[in-house]
Amino acid sequence: MFWPFPIYWTSHQVHHRDAGTKEGVSDNNSQVLTWSRHAAEETEATAEYQCSGHGYVFVDTENIVADDGGKAFNCECNDCYRGPDCSQMVADCVANVDSGDPLFLEPFWIRNAEASATVVPGWYRMSYKIQDSGTIQLLSPELETQIRGIHELVGNAVTEGRYIVIGTGSKQLINAAVYSLSPRHQDAQHPAYVVAVPPHYGTYRTQTQMFDSADSSWEGDARAWVKRSKSLNSTRFVEIVASPNNPTGFLQEGVLEGQNVRTVYDHAYYWPHFTAITEPVNEDVMLFTLSKLTGHAGSRLGWAIVKDFDVYQKMTEYVLRNTLGVSHDTQLRATTLLKTIIAGYQRKLEQGKPADESRNQNLLFHYAYDVMRGRWQKLEKIFRGSQRFSLQNLTSNYCSFFRTVTGPSPAYAWVKCEREEDEDCTSVMKSGGIIGRRGEEFEGEKRYVRLSLIKREDNFALFESRLQAFVSYRNFSVRSTT
Repeated sequence: MFWPFPIYWTSHQVHHRDAGTKEGVSDNNSQVLTWSRHAAEETEATAEYQCSGHGYVFVDTENIVADDGGKAFNCECNDCYRGPDCSQMVADCVANVDSGDPLFLEPFWIRNAEASATVVPGWYRMSYKIQDSGTIQLLSPELETQIRGIHELVGNAVTEGRYIVIGTGSKQLINAAVYSLSPRHQDAQHPAYVVAVPPHYGTYRTQTQMFDSADSSWEGDARAWVKRSKSLNSTRFVEIVASPNNPTGFLQEGVLEGQNVRTVYDHAYYWPHFTAITEPVNEDVMLFTLSKLTGHAGSRLGWAIVKDFDVYQKMTEYVLRNTLGVSHDTQLRATTLLKTIIAGYQRKLEQGKPADESRNQNLLFHYAYDVMRGRWQKLEKIFRGSQRFSLQNLTSNYCSFFRTVTGPSPAYAWVKCEREEDEDCTSVMKSGGIIGRRGEEFEGEKRYVRLSLIKREDNFALFESRLQAFVSYRNFSVRSTT
């Protein structure tokens, strides 16, 4: 069976000192740690704290003095859990499913702790520059190799002959793209009109308005301009398209056409665990983010795949002027994470076992899809047949990565309150102990609310319980709508 394994991958082996080996002496198969030993021991020591299964201790968790005078920790607890060891569940705690924090992938990285660990020496890349050269280089060559490799593995984007720009999350790159595609105000009669089709990610509007640039302005719904050919011919338009869409999960295309139209595609969720991969996308400007790929939202890394060299240069200039690049520590961590994902699939091939063995915990996309598919099915079961609520109608599709038809596994539920008196769907959900994100934040109606499905299992379990009780108590059921 043909499998699109990457040509970009690096294997690495971690050796452990045998318990009988004397300190400072290595045998033929291992190297004794010296300066990194203390950091490694400290990291593993904190990871041993179980926190009752409802929290974590990290190296930088605030420590306290134990009864014996040594160092101890108070666990950092998950939502709705309290106490030094996170064993106490907060009574009547609400299920907060507002944010898109992709913590559902934590168990995968815990199971792959050794392969994904990164050691950062105190002197690691202290310069502004990645390498000593005449110009400041934004992107680590090894990270670029792994970014191209992960797209080669998944088959979700064309990177050959394309330029890659990295930013502090894809949020930074959204405005970098708008800046790069907008004419300078002194050279144009009007600023570029930035538009999107609602419902859409609210940052497209809020960020454009916040920067209040003379070169670009937010002009709302892209559909309002479709038939205004005079404007399309005389004014630069920058249409931002999220595909899959946040919040609905639908694959989308731009609606505007014309010589003055430029389109930016936000593909943050175009990975096999959120949607079927139907083809490798090949647009002029495509945005991706580490957070929705690996779950590491706090590392703040995004990248743009760009066709045109001039646009690439302008986006690079924007990032340099704005933040002088992206943290070298972040790039190192991201490199290791992507290597870990790629190597997991490479090992599966080398072992001669089916690459689509979904129970293999070393395969990130299989693991993540199983989790997201299971959560969506639970929601469908709870909402099935309702006359009061409706979910977005997502359908199964053939996924070229999994080489089979896959069912919906979106990051969010986009719920509509159907009853006339339920004008504010967010408030309706809140009355049932569930906090979602208002439809208006996506330029949608108040009758809609977005519910996040990508948080920790503790969070999802509470959300599922609250939703089931809420629906059962009111004798609700849910039907799907287009």
